[in-house]
Amino acid sequence: MTTELMKRVAEENLGTHIEKELEKESLKGLVIPLQVWITSASSLACYHLIPILTSGEVFGPQMEISINLFDNKHTEEILISHKQEAEDLASPYLQSVSICTQAEEAFHGAHVIIILDDHVDKEIYSLEDCIRSRASLCQLYGSLIEKNACKFARIIVGGKTFVNLKTALLMKYAPTFACNIIAVALGMEGQAKAALARKLKITPSCIKDVIIWGNISGNNYVDLRKAKVYRYESAIWGPPHYSRPVLSLLFDREWVSREFVASLKMLAATGRRLGGMLVAHSVATTLKYWCHGSPPGEIVSLGVLSEGQFGIPKGIVFSMPVKFENGTWVVLTDLKNTEISQQVMTRMASDLIQEKLVALGELANFQPYQSETDLNQEDVNTTLPTKNDHQGRRKVSNDYKDLFTGLMPDDEKDLILSDGESVE
Repeated sequence: MTTELMKRVAEENLGTHIEKELEKESLKGLVIPLQVWITSASSLACYHLIPILTSGEVFGPQMEISINLFDNKHTEEILISHKQEAEDLASPYLQSVSICTQAEEAFHGAHVIIILDDHVDKEIYSLEDCIRSRASLCQLYGSLIEKNACKFARIIVGGKTFVNLKTALLMKYAPTFACNIIAVALGMEGQAKAALARKLKITPSCIKDVIIWGNISGNNYVDLRKAKVYRYESAIWGPPHYSRPVLSLLFDREWVSREFVASLKMLAATGRRLGGMLVAHSVATTLKYWCHGSPPGEIVSLGVLSEGQFGIPKGIVFSMPVKFENGTWVVLTDLKNTEISQQVMTRMASDLIQEKLVALGELANFQPYQSETDLNQEDVNTTLPTKNDHQGRRKVSNDYKDLFTGLMPDDEKDLILSDGESVE
């Protein structure tokens, strides 16, 4: 082959290559990535969340995403650092990363909006001032979501402060999207599983179906009546799908009734240990379930708007048991033995109602609910499954009854504690 011929072939090959590259670029322009917006993007939670979102596990391997980092102007340097590190990941699922510090531009074209704990710029002198500061911010977010977000945008609220309240306020100020706004409760659920796992000397992933009721970041109730343990090493052993009720394996009644309950209440009240890593993982897992469904038969705790299920007052955002399927969630109203006493329900609902009234300026002071009288303790029949379900159930000894009723504070002991029952 002569030199001239080789040059012509090379030119033709180069021309063909350029045409193919231009075609790829034009096709790439036709692909509309999922627009993901993250508020308070300078936070540690956002830093941990970005690599999870770009892994392809949350939205699926066929979905490309564009991440939009939204925060105040004075955090721009941190946002630039987050942007550069996200690009350095070289993820095939990440099409672009952008920064937004102008409120009027926020949530433009958003398909997914992640609301993380907000910054408080001014000094807060009281709980009421802190609550009211959330109202103004959620009003701003709500108006921007109504104006700029896509019609079917999914909005997920995570963090460790006023999670239920912020969710309720966003529903008020972005009414078009109210049915697509949820609050993440998996962080609190994970803390409960970890505490139980340390006591039982197993890994937290072996514990399923712990239910968080009420105010995710405040007055709540950790329900172990449906909780199950898998792969627990003991005299009784079974296949991987075999489980045992958590309550049948907890013999230290002092730890259950005091240390476990008190430690979780302290964590909820202070927000300690609900750090950036846990918040990020909880948000990402909830999003994954929302997109692809939760594990079959598994109970998930989620903060949603109450429609009166389980005797919960209507119109408040309340954490309750759900399952995710077909791109949405379903409240598990068919669960048995999940009744909550009226006093416990009133205690949890009262705080949520008051928070919202204070935030909206309809109530001057927040007064935590305190019961005037303790409920009379009633005898309860607690049953555990026998080795053969067809042989019926046997009553547990009085020692077991004392242990199970010791799980909760005195005003909650009228609840019937039963073995875990799988959700169909």
